[in-house]
Amino acid sequence: MIGAVQLGVLAACVVVLVPMGMAGYHLSRNKMLFFSGALFITLAIGVHLTPYFPSVTDLVTTVSSVVVFQNRRDSCLSHLHDLVWDVSPSPDSPLDFHKSWAWDDASSSSSVSACGFQKLGRFDAADLLNGSWVVVAGDSQARLVAVSLLALVLDSDRMDQVRGDLFKRHSDYQIVVDEIGMRLDFFWAPYALNLTTLVAGFNRNRNYPDVLVMGSGLWHMLHFTNASDYGASLQSLRTHAASLVSSSEQHEEAVTGSVLARPSPHLFWIGMPTLINSMLNSDEKREKMTDVLRAAYEEQLRSSNLVRKSNNGPFLLLDVESLSWNCGVRCTVDGMHYDMIVYEAALHIMLNALLIESHQKL
Repeated sequence: MIGAVQLGVLAACVVVLVPMGMAGYHLSRNKMLFFSGALFITLAIGVHLTPYFPSVTDLVTTVSSVVVFQNRRDSCLSHLHDLVWDVSPSPDSPLDFHKSWAWDDASSSSSVSACGFQKLGRFDAADLLNGSWVVVAGDSQARLVAVSLLALVLDSDRMDQVRGDLFKRHSDYQIVVDEIGMRLDFFWAPYALNLTTLVAGFNRNRNYPDVLVMGSGLWHMLHFTNASDYGASLQSLRTHAASLVSSSEQHEEAVTGSVLARPSPHLFWIGMPTLINSMLNSDEKREKMTDVLRAAYEEQLRSSNLVRKSNNGPFLLLDVESLSWNCGVRCTVDGMHYDMIVYEAALHIMLNALLIESHQKL
């Protein structure tokens, strides 16, 4: 309907303006009237026949569908962190707390309900990640996200076997989940410079993971205490990560005589958690990792254009700061590392983002 109206307006403009232009060249009145009438009839027939040509109708429908999907996609991504938390004393023991979370379907925003966010079970997560190469890199927060992911896709017996290796300090870890063909690599990379080196290696080798989850900042805050230096390292990482996306889009592989473009990696940034200074477990941490410094580091992340929360950065933010803040003081024992339910929430936000970005049904 919209296409036909637009064509009608265009036809009217042509019918009026073209004869006026011809008149400017001093054509005879009869010739001008004849041309005007012929042009009007031709355009009128064309406008009325347009709906019967599927190519034009399909083009209008396709463009409309793309716009609608893009708007819904952007809206759903913006509501991924709209969670409600329940942290309440356990009925069995007042000293223990029941902790749970869910998407806020009852909020004033109807977008949350329309998006149909869901906590994925083991089989759904296995189906989503089937055949994927997942890389998680960073500090202890990133390791906890990796633990949460493996706890979802592995059974309890298998998870007990790998848990000890996962929690070895300052070490890398690799595992292949044969049942679903998923490979997970964890790289201990506590500084943004380490992450930049890792991403540069992907670019150099032209070998790209399907999902890349990264995060850093806590070690830099403790050992360097320099927000501007942290910001400069994030900007360098952004440059290499943007190159990672563009390089993977341009990289083409020959497959049975045809050319197949490899999809871009899905990039996620693990934000730093809420720090509860009084609960930090050393004098050095309590002295250096203050709320003021934490805010300065957060500002550097924002201004680096690394994440897509408020700008068009290459990484989608997993906002562990808001997740840990809303879970609260009862969800941490050291003011820095939180209960696994916080990282479980971050994981399911990531999985739902993957569903959205891979155009799968929510």
